Amino acid sequence: MFDRLAELENKYMDVADQVNDPEIIANQDVWRKLMKEYSDMTPIMEAYRDYKKTKASIEEEIMLLDDKLDADFRELVKEELAENKVRLGELQQEITLLLIPKDPNDDKNVIVEIRGGAGGDEAALFAGDLYRMYARYAERQKWRLELMNVSESDLGGYKEISFMIKGQGAYSRLKYESGVHRVQRIPTTESGGRIHTSTVTVAVLPEAEEVDVHIDMNDVRVDVFRASGNGGQCVNTTDSAVRMTHIPTGIVVSCQNEKSQIKNKEQALKVLYARVYERERQAHDAAISADRRSQVGTGDRSERIRTYNFPQGRVTDHRIGLTLHKIDAIMDGDLDEVMDALITTDRMKKMQAGEQS
Repeated sequence: MFDRLAELENKYMDVADQVNDPEIIANQDVWRKLMKEYSDMTPIMEAYRDYKKTKASIEEEIMLLDDKLDADFRELVKEELAENKVRLGELQQEITLLLIPKDPNDDKNVIVEIRGGAGGDEAALFAGDLYRMYARYAERQKWRLELMNVSESDLGGYKEISFMIKGQGAYSRLKYESGVHRVQRIPTTESGGRIHTSTVTVAVLPEAEEVDVHIDMNDVRVDVFRASGNGGQCVNTTDSAVRMTHIPTGIVVSCQNEKSQIKNKEQALKVLYARVYERERQAHDAAISADRRSQVGTGDRSERIRTYNFPQGRVTDHRIGLTLHKIDAIMDGDLDEVMDALITTDRMKKMQAGEQS
């Protein structure tokens, strides 16, 4: 590992020189790429240099203890030596985590799709609650949210809703939300006060560009139709809604949120690219399934990942056994504690998998 770090340090210094080169600065595309590389390497280099400094202090303190020192100074050196040994171990673990290959999709925007599952109207209402939860979280992160497609239920929830979240690190934090979310509560329509269990599926897809996946538009059937809704502004009087079918995979995407057919086509194509890209990515992951076992869950929409129990005021993430008794705060978008725990567990499992391989 440390041979690799020494090589990385040489590369880091070389990149630092390049980003300050006037000729390279003049070529903004090359300069931005180098700046991103420099930024990605900086946390590793800072930890590595701190490690070397701490190790040098330990060696110096060991040498001091070999000399004849007065009792008070010897105790002080011993204390500093013990603290530095602990710090050295922490830095080594930090560096190991930083060296884990980064998910290439982590910096991408995301497309989130929420669909009511088992539970009928109650599932649709909870789909609406989850949408508001993610919208509040995006607001806290200063990310931008754009609605893409909405299919409302009769009671005010959503049969399905899809939206894009744009912002730094959106996918890196939201990618763990894919799966089945289960809710246990007394529905507003329940006169007997019984607790019902309903489910909602969530899919989080990294935004895909043409460079990520190729789609031949000759393989895409485009249909236009009149948008539907519960009345008022939700209903268009022209055929502005768009349905795209990717014939080779059978993937179907509909968008009707915009009044403009052109804008709906643009939105639908973004979702189509994301779904085809996700399909190819999952096929690739299945081919190297050992890697999937080192991750927190599979991200499969059929996997139950979390339960929201309203009577008990708790949220439980089943993948890591985390239970938090702060359901109101979580539903208001306070998701950092859950996401930080998922990210830490994922990194630790990948680190252990790397040590075993």
